[in-house]
Amino acid sequence: MTTEELKALKSDKVVDARSMACPGPLLAAKKAIGDVDEGQIMEILSSDEGTKSDIPKWCRKQEFEYLGSIDEDGIYRLFLKK
Repeated sequence: MTTEELKALKSDKVVDARSMACPGPLLAAKKAIGDVDEGQIMEILSSDEGTKSDIPKWCRKQEFEYLGSIDEDGIYRLFLKK
């Protein structure tokens, strides 16, 4: 997806992991995914650069659709579809 398409997405669940260091954002996402129904979109907010590789790998392993990420002033917004 393009950056503009990602910005236009309506997230069904937002995980704010901006204050967490690796592996905190991934663990928070794993915990929160249980609240997301099939077909819904979850957004993870993180300030840890490692999250940009951790979340796509986890999505492939879990067979979730990784939609992409946006970098905004040191905050990473990562999107996935369950």
